[in-house]
Amino acid sequence: MSIILSRKKSTLLTSSMVAMASSLAMPVQAQDSPVLKEVNVQAAVDVPYKTEKSASSKLTQPLVDTPKTVQVLKKEMLKEQGAASLMEALRNTSGITMQLGENGNTAAGDTFQMRGFDGDSSTFVDGVRDLGAISRDVFNLEQVEIVKGAGGSDVGRGASAGYINLISKLPTLEQANDIALTVGTADKKRLTVDSNNVIDGSSALRLNVMVQEGNAEARDEVGYNHVAIAPSLAFGLNSPTKVYLYSQHTRQDNTPDGGLPTIGMAGFYNSNALIQAGAKVNRDNFYGSKEDYENISADMITAKVEHQLRPNTVLRNITRYGKSQMDRVLSGVFNPVVNSTTQGIDIQLIRQRVDQTNEILANQTSLNTALKTGNINHDLVLGLELLKESQLTLGSTRGSSSTATVVVNGQTLPVEIRPTQNAYAPNSNQAFMIPYLTGADSDGSTTTTALYAFDTLSLTENLKLNLGLRVDNYKTKTESGTLVTGGTGGNLATYAPQGYKVGDVVISHLEDDGTLLSWNAGLVFKPTSNGSVYIAFADAQTPPAGTNFVLSATAGNQANAALDPQRTTTTELGTKWELLNKRLNLSAAVYRTENDKQASVDAVTGVANQEGKTRVDGVELAAVGQLTNFWQVTAAIGFMDSEQLDQSSKNSTTGVISTSDGVRWTPDVTASLWTSYTLNKLTVGGGARYMGEQKRVVTTNTHLATQNMPVIPAYTVVDVMAAYQLSKNTNLRLNVYNVFDEEYISTLNNSGARMTLGAPVSAAVSAEFSF
Repeated sequence: MSIILSRKKSTLLTSSMVAMASSLAMPVQAQDSPVLKEVNVQAAVDVPYKTEKSASSKLTQPLVDTPKTVQVLKKEMLKEQGAASLMEALRNTSGITMQLGENGNTAAGDTFQMRGFDGDSSTFVDGVRDLGAISRDVFNLEQVEIVKGAGGSDVGRGASAGYINLISKLPTLEQANDIALTVGTADKKRLTVDSNNVIDGSSALRLNVMVQEGNAEARDEVGYNHVAIAPSLAFGLNSPTKVYLYSQHTRQDNTPDGGLPTIGMAGFYNSNALIQAGAKVNRDNFYGSKEDYENISADMITAKVEHQLRPNTVLRNITRYGKSQMDRVLSGVFNPVVNSTTQGIDIQLIRQRVDQTNEILANQTSLNTALKTGNINHDLVLGLELLKESQLTLGSTRGSSSTATVVVNGQTLPVEIRPTQNAYAPNSNQAFMIPYLTGADSDGSTTTTALYAFDTLSLTENLKLNLGLRVDNYKTKTESGTLVTGGTGGNLATYAPQGYKVGDVVISHLEDDGTLLSWNAGLVFKPTSNGSVYIAFADAQTPPAGTNFVLSATAGNQANAALDPQRTTTTELGTKWELLNKRLNLSAAVYRTENDKQASVDAVTGVANQEGKTRVDGVELAAVGQLTNFWQVTAAIGFMDSEQLDQSSKNSTTGVISTSDGVRWTPDVTASLWTSYTLNKLTVGGGARYMGEQKRVVTTNTHLATQNMPVIPAYTVVDVMAAYQLSKNTNLRLNVYNVFDEEYISTLNNSGARMTLGAPVSAAVSAEFSF
């Protein structure tokens, strides 16, 4: 099995093409893994945006020979763009849309869809599943790898449309220090430090630090304060046995954004004439309270050992413990109403509290080797993975349309069920009450034992067969608390806070276990040494409660243990080419992804079944690399045609059955472009991203004129950059975002009442020092 370590600078924005080129071909730790077998894929010159191998030990071939869509976003390009968060990085790929959730009450920091399917639980760090409600920063990343298509054989449950693998910075035997200072509009201030220090001929210490604070653009009362540190230590870097000890610790203190009401926007609808005629609100309006807060902590500790048994065989083990905790109180914008006293328009708010803790303990052991049987060469990977994951969410009150009182410890207290703010003059000094913890918690966990194997068979010089198989044995347990008295929402007669009067809470215990078998197969034909044509098949399965471990006893609920796992299959036909002396990669792919066994009901009888299915057909094109020694480019465009088949749902209150034929938040076209040109000490660059129309209303036979915000309109955003090298060690950079000040809806909640607008024109200046 060949493992090439490469610190080459690579490309990011090539969503489709790089996605193909990056997919399966990157081995383990690209910067420190030993060269086990010479693979002649190195470009003649260093190409800043482009990479040729994956950092994953499961992807053993060069990207051009990998039968899968993969895009690699290198830290060099993210730095050029001034990208700080994972969500900003993912703008560089096609087929990914950012999400808001139902009334904004999502427990995930990074919420997105990939190729039409939910991707929240498909984020990994160095190949290990990452949990937690945290907005991830890129300060400690070498690169972001986006692997598209069903990925069950790669990573296990979920991964219906692919997964994101974040590659951590680790020590090297190269003395280097980088410091970056950034100031920008909205009081943005950011400091990052990357210091790699060689201890001796085989050991090194690396320290990455990030401190940032500021406000959201045009949202002065929405603030953030982030601090993170990531120390790492390595031994034996020039020996057969390498040991890495590293960790990352993040603290966030934020004022969360409850969003803006959609009143007055194109597509807004309300049956009340006064509200329907209402004007748009000011984009800097803040409808929350001074009592709103968001505190996040995330800690991750990892030990990794790589031992080269012989020139073409490496044994690896990685052990990780991670824990994240989020405590948030948010005033989420809900519906506009007419104030009975002033006859003006108010905005109802839902006071939401999320107090959630995620933990994971993981151990992976893998063996990469190369061998030969007859005339066939094999690049083989064998692995064992052990996982214990848990999520504890504390139960709390949530507002309804009525007011009530609650009894806590025998004391009757008022509950502010659904407060309001004036639509056009909100007052953040209002002191809203903090939602109570009720003791009706959900505590879920999943243990997994998995075995996997991958083999790339070089049948001839021009033909390769890629095979993968994974078996997951899992067991999920859930303990959920239900209040004995009271109704739903805020209509509670009495309840007990956590730890008090257990008798007021009924604890239900649910379990589910099973075995998942996932596979992939791909055939690669190389008409020439610099190109390939491939066809690939893969699947993935998602068992009940596979994303949050909260099983349900409700018949027909997708989290009910009695249901079969959802199954996703991907078929992909593609081609990849290395041009201009391997400085430019072009790729194209056409795919079909189907997800079946979704919970549904019979459209006539209302009887629950699992006949729902989602189908997404798509085409992706991409280019990444150099046009000349001084001109870098990355570009991607994706086309999707999505539909919902045999998908119906029954309203639990009215009993009305509705049928869906579309997939929410799945635009027909997405595209991205970034390019830069260097002339002497000056580099200028820029890019654009296009997001097609995203449907919110996907129910069949629905008159859209009477639906509130049935779609998110399409938009295009343009960014520019200029950098100047003052000296060998000092660089200045100016980034201007949304230069044409395009007003657009970035995300919309499921009801259409709440939105976030994309940032207006803004700027940041960075000074970068290296020594």
